[in-house]
Amino acid sequence: MRIPNHIGVIPDGNRRWAAQRGLPKEMGYREGLEPGLKLLRLCRDMGVKELTYYGFTVDNTKRPAPQTKAFIQACIESIAMIAEEDVSLLVMGNTQSKMFPRELLPYTRRTNVGKGGMRVNFLVNYGWEWDLSNLLAAQQHRKKVTKGIKSNDISRVDLLIRWGGRRRLSGFLPAQSVYADFYVIDDYWPDFQEKHFYDALNWYDSQDITLGG
Repeated sequence: MRIPNHIGVIPDGNRRWAAQRGLPKEMGYREGLEPGLKLLRLCRDMGVKELTYYGFTVDNTKRPAPQTKAFIQACIESIAMIAEEDVSLLVMGNTQSKMFPRELLPYTRRTNVGKGGMRVNFLVNYGWEWDLSNLLAAQQHRKKVTKGIKSNDISRVDLLIRWGGRRRLSGFLPAQSVYADFYVIDDYWPDFQEKHFYDALNWYDSQDITLGG
């Protein structure tokens, strides 16, 4: 089986999961913590070299305060869990904003935790316009395009998996996702199953990967 080097994850459907159960929408975010850790370990076992989670975006912070507080806290707790694993960890996002949690600043430069290993990226207070803000200047100075983006330490995405049934990129790493194969799972992220991951890998293995060639 051909295994993607880099998998991107959009863990959507947390609020809808909670609403479906008669709970406040903000109650859904904590339910995504354990699935995130399970997916990391599955990726590592399968030989995936890099994994990127979509935490929250600059636009997400416009949501009601209880939801904003809940998903920021969920990101903090999720990264604390990941930091107990053997990975090379990077938190990427707009650190100049007050919405970026100060607790995560130590990880805004790639850090080996444990024994190091698989590269794990977590997008926190991320915005595609913020990410590409230096791109034009880099092109004008004839620098490599990847050096003109803030996420230049993140490699090209091979497979992007989105839970929650939505068919949109939502601004996820646009420079790295230009040739990503996009697999959508209708189940909500808190209902994660290992089968979702293996189905995505099997689907990816059947794709004709040409990178435009």
